Amino acid sequence: MSGHSIPIEKTGLIIVDLTNDFLAPDGAYGRAGQGAPEIAALQERIKPLVDVMRAKGGYIISAQFTLVPGKGGEPIISPHLKELRPFLGKGDFAPGTWGNSLIDDLAPADLIVEKVAYSAFYMTRLEWVLRKCGIEKLVVGGIVTNGGVASTVRDAHVRDFETITLSDGSAAFSQETHETAIAALKPVSRIATIEDMIAEFDAQ
Repeated sequence: MSGHSIPIEKTGLIIVDLTNDFLAPDGAYGRAGQGAPEIAALQERIKPLVDVMRAKGGYIISAQFTLVPGKGGEPIISPHLKELRPFLGKGDFAPGTWGNSLIDDLAPADLIVEKVAYSAFYMTRLEWVLRKCGIEKLVVGGIVTNGGVASTVRDAHVRDFETITLSDGSAAFSQETHETAIAALKPVSRIATIEDMIAEFDAQ
């Protein structure tokens, strides 16, 4: 996959889970003291690529993990997630809220998809939106590399999108986990840096 044949106007940058509830100090994870330095630094690293894509006509796509409110507004949370993240509660990652929006420094997104699991494709309208907008190439970054990023990249691959994974535009809760996940994606995705992609788009 050369990455040069599809123009930027048909390219989307999928930003996985870089939302206020994950990253902002006042978000759900920030209030609970959850995070990692590499994850915290991600929005600043990826912003130059977001700016270039906006300027040149590419699509910024925010894929946002969402906790769907159930009866009484209590979030519907899978048992395994509740066990891992017992601090999650009413109002966290709720549809349409500030917390469940793309982090302020990167907003606004051109397209927004609320997701209920790791992959941005699982039980969402993402594929339909991409086809309607004529998007053929996807650049994927965000959190976590071994979760939402990897699942989204694999699902894009089997749907025949040209797929590029950002090695320095993704992060996990440990560097070892991140590197293992990136290595495992090489059979299904081109791996590139933010600088690589900016240079390619600047050359178009």
